[in-house]
This record gives sequence, C-alpha cells and structure tokens, in this order.
Amino acid sequence: MSGFEKEYLTEQEKEKLATLSRLCKGDILTMTSLSASGHPGGSMSSLDIYLTVFSYANIAPDKVDDPSRDKIIVSHGHTSPGVYAALGRLGFFDIDMAVATFRLGGSIFEGHVVRKVPGIEWGTGNLGQGLSAGCGFAVADYLHKRDTHIFVLMSDGGQTKGQVSEARRFAVKYGLKNITVLIDYNNIQISGKTDDVMPCRICANYRADGWETMEVDGHNFTEIYGAIKKSMEMPSPVCIIANTIIGKGVSFMEHDYRYHGKTLDDQAYAKAMAELGLEPSLERYKKMRTEKWDYPNRKFFFSPSLKKGSAVLYKKDEKTDNRSAYGKALADIAKANADNKEYPFAVFDCDLATSVKTDLFEKEFPEKFFQMGVQEHNAATVAGVASTDVISFFSDFGVFGVDETYNQARLNDQNYTNLKLVCTHIGLDVGEDGKTHQCIDYVGTLRNIFGFKVIIPADPNQTDRVIRKVAGEPGNWFVGMGRSKIPVVTKEDGAEYFGVDYEFVYGKADIIKKGEQGYIITMGAIVPRAIKAAELLKEKGINIGVINMSCPLEIDEDAMREAIKTGLIVTAEDHHIDTGLGATVAMYLLEKKYTGKFIRRGVTAYGSSGAPEYLFKLEGLDVESLVELIESTKKS
Repeated sequence: MSGFEKEYLTEQEKEKLATLSRLCKGDILTMTSLSASGHPGGSMSSLDIYLTVFSYANIAPDKVDDPSRDKIIVSHGHTSPGVYAALGRLGFFDIDMAVATFRLGGSIFEGHVVRKVPGIEWGTGNLGQGLSAGCGFAVADYLHKRDTHIFVLMSDGGQTKGQVSEARRFAVKYGLKNITVLIDYNNIQISGKTDDVMPCRICANYRADGWETMEVDGHNFTEIYGAIKKSMEMPSPVCIIANTIIGKGVSFMEHDYRYHGKTLDDQAYAKAMAELGLEPSLERYKKMRTEKWDYPNRKFFFSPSLKKGSAVLYKKDEKTDNRSAYGKALADIAKANADNKEYPFAVFDCDLATSVKTDLFEKEFPEKFFQMGVQEHNAATVAGVASTDVISFFSDFGVFGVDETYNQARLNDQNYTNLKLVCTHIGLDVGEDGKTHQCIDYVGTLRNIFGFKVIIPADPNQTDRVIRKVAGEPGNWFVGMGRSKIPVVTKEDGAEYFGVDYEFVYGKADIIKKGEQGYIITMGAIVPRAIKAAELLKEKGINIGVINMSCPLEIDEDAMREAIKTGLIVTAEDHHIDTGLGATVAMYLLEKKYTGKFIRRGVTAYGSSGAPEYLFKLEGLDVESLVELIESTKKS
C-alpha cells in the first residue's frame, strides 16, 4: 500500500517539507554552479512535487529494488539536480556525494537521471517517453498481480510530444487506474514561454483521452498531497497540473526563462544563497569534488529459468516462412511456461498480429497480449520497460520496429532492458510493398546500440531454435526475417541442417557447404539462393562453399579461417551494402590483413514495388547473378 493514507498533512509535516525544500534549493544551486552546467530553474519549480511524492509514496532507501514498491518516473530528466537533492535529503544516498560529483566524469549523478542512482526507476532526458515508461511498469505490475501505484512526473513542454498522447490512450484502454501524472506547469522552456513555443491544451487533451484532471498550486504541499491522495481513489488514470514558478525561492530567477539551462556565477550564487538563508558552500564542494567516491553499485538482474517447449522440425520438402515459425515457437514456449509466476510472458503488437504471426499467442493468452494500435513509439518503450521482469516480445515490421523507434530502443538499452524485438518484413524480400516498407538498414541501425544482439535466421528450423533460445536470455535481442516463404536448409546428404538436436549459439556461424575455391558468406533470405548458386557452380567445376552468418555483428573465427584460406570471399545480403554483414566481414578482414579477393554484394539503392526475385536480380543477389559473379571472378 502507498503512504498517501492520511487525510491531510500535519503542520509538522508541512514544516519539515518546507525546510527540506529550502535546503534542496541550496543543493540545486550549488551543484549546478559547481559544474557550471545543468538546469536549475526547472529543478526548483519541480522540487516540491518531488519532495511530496518521494516522501509519501511506497518507496524507501531500503526498498529501492523491492518489487512491491511504488514506481516513480521522472520524465523530464534534465531536472536531475532537483531529483538528486530530494532523494539525497531523504536518505537514498549521501547528498554530499551527489552535490560534489554532479556532472563529473565517472559519476552516477549525470546531467540527466540514470537508473544506476538509487530511487531512479528509469533513465530519461529524451522528453515524452516517461508516461510510456510508467505504462510499462504498470503492465509489469499487473502481470505480477502487485498492488502498486505509478507516479509519472513530467514537464509542460514535453506534453507536445506525440508519444505522450499514445501513452495516454493506452493507459485508458487497459484500465491503468494506478497511474498518476503530475505535470510541472511553469510555462517556461528553453526558447521562452511554453504557450508561445508551442501551445498545448494539456487538460483538454487528457480529458479527451479519458483521464481525470486536477489543478493545484505546485508549491503548496497540502494541495499536492491532497490531489495525489484523491487521484489514487479514482477509477481512471489521473493527471494533476501543478502550477509552478521557474526558479521558485530566488527572486531574480523566478519567471526568467534563461534559468531553464543557465547556472549562476559566483556573485549571483552568493546572492541566491543569502535569499534562501543558507551559507554558500561552493569552496567546500570544490575540494570534495576531487575526492574518490564509492558510488552505490545498483545491479539489475534478469535470469529466468524457462522451459523451451518442443522444437518443431520443418521437413526438407516443406516450404514456409520464418515469421510463421516464429509465431508457432512463441506460442509454444509461452504454453510451456504458463505456470511461471516469476517471469510471465507479454507480447506487444501494433495492429500487425496476423502479419507478424503473434496472433497465435493472442489466441492462447489474450490477457497477456497488448494491442497498441498504430503507436510504435509507445509500444517500444512500454515493451522495453515491462521486460525488466517480464518475458517481453515486441513484434513489428522492420521499418517500424527498428527505423521508426530507434530512439526508444537506444533508451531501452541504456536502461538495461531485456527486450526481444522480433521484426518481420525486412529487406527487399518485402517486394511489392515498395521502398517505404523495405527495411534495408536494420543491422546498420542496431550496430550503433551497444547492447543489442542481432540474429537473422536462415530458415524456419533455425528460427524456431533461435526464439526458444533468446526468450529467457538477458539483454536486448533483435531477430529479423523477411516476408516470403523460403526452403528448409539441408545438409549435403539431404537431412535438415537445423534438426531437432541443433542448438543455437550466438555468434556461431554455420558452414552449410564446404568450399575449396571460395565462400559466399550470407544470411536470411539469401542463404537458399547462395546454396543454389554453389550447386550450379559445382556443375561448372567450381567448388564454392556457403557460410550462414546469422549473427551479422559477430565474427566466428573458425568459420572465417575456413573462408580466408580459399582466397575468395563474397558477402551477399538483403541489406544496405555498406552497413550490414559485408561491413562486419570487411572490418575483420582489414584487421587480419587479408590479401585475397573480397567482394561485397548488397542493396545499393532504395528498391521499388516488384516481386522479390526481380528486386534481388537488380542488385545481383539472385542465383544467376551470384553464379556469374563468381564464375567471372575465377576466370579473371
């Protein structure tokens, strides 16, 4: 249960909060002046909201990782000085440590809040994602049947972000009545008054989407507390508009938009501290800033023990698509783990369930299937947050699940999520849908995010084993596949290459066919074409091998040694030629000072509407083109 149980605050409690507010303002001014950077004005306008929520929500220094705690998300992460001051004064960590090392290299007290700081649930700063994060925590607590409350603290300028409206609708659709939003409405942002920069009818927007709204004085503890208490008793999510003053407490800072991101010089700092009735402490903290600090070591664990279900064997004469194999594997694993209360499953979809094949899961577990509608940004964040203690799958087309939601994926990764992002309809294989839907940059995009592992399975059997493997693995995983049906990969004796005994190992490449005169290194939809090309070349007396490098960001040393000794390596991929598999192999060969022949084949321009085979031929990725390329290379 939350701490908002009393009918009202006592005089002693109000006096304590007022005293804390004054001290915290001194902390805010000291840390921002010390680092000569930061956002003091907004931190001071949000401060009284922070103090009220952190003081009375069901969270404490000794329960920052207790699953049954309330969750507090600060969406406007640039107000970190206010957050650190409030948490430090409330005992979550040493306040001196936060003030002395604010924005210092190596410190956890960064310019925008990060999850390593005790009391911080979600690292933010990219405005507009906080409410989605709150929805993600609410979904996770719903699946775990926890009685918690979610507080999302936001800025007024951030309300113009489209993702906020996506999250509002989702919260109402799924009855997330345990969410309370508090908006710091100081009507100031970097460029001036919020109403001038971009008007936003905040109350009207929330009401239109089915929320209850209230309005309070954001510097009146009694009003803030009372509104929060009332919001927790309402049958719908609630938005509280807290009217505040930027730079509250220091006369020359109040209402001045420049102090959104402007710090005080020594003279102004001394004057401000005098107004607050506090002793200047810059000199003391300058000395402390050079000390070595033992920062809290907050770790995030994700180690489910899952049953893998029964692997499906797709026979060599059975032609299907990888997305169907994915859908069947996902539903099967979920059924095998239906009684796993520690790590429940959740699947998130953006109006594409029948195309990405998550409809099979939906039929079996409708209460764990979340239909987000055409709201990819919100879906990516909600699924990412939920994945902190839920087996979370988010499926979409590549252009939406990767390209459109890159920023959300990046923030997920920085917050130590365990998301399984499975995207179909990648590459030119999308065919007739045309260039707007042909995602040809997924490897290049995700290689920029340090924690994402990328897998492009070769056939339905490998897809089945991959999904069963990654479901319970920690970290963020991307599994990509095309739209078309493809052949089952077989060994030279005709048996299925990825049989029931095959176990996927990340980073291990598969030598599908051994070669003596060269190798085609490929992945995904091009694997069967490379195999066919190798067979035709063999008839011409040219022995070319095929390597399936399904993990295009990782090099398998053993497989590469096998390829290097032949003196001819060709990479072929249904992907941008400069940022995918070919780039990974090229960098490796350069580092190894490879002197043989190396040729890259990939997508060199946006495609058009047409059958996949036609589009592949334009880029030299069809069987005949690969045969001609290698034949001419061997002759030269």
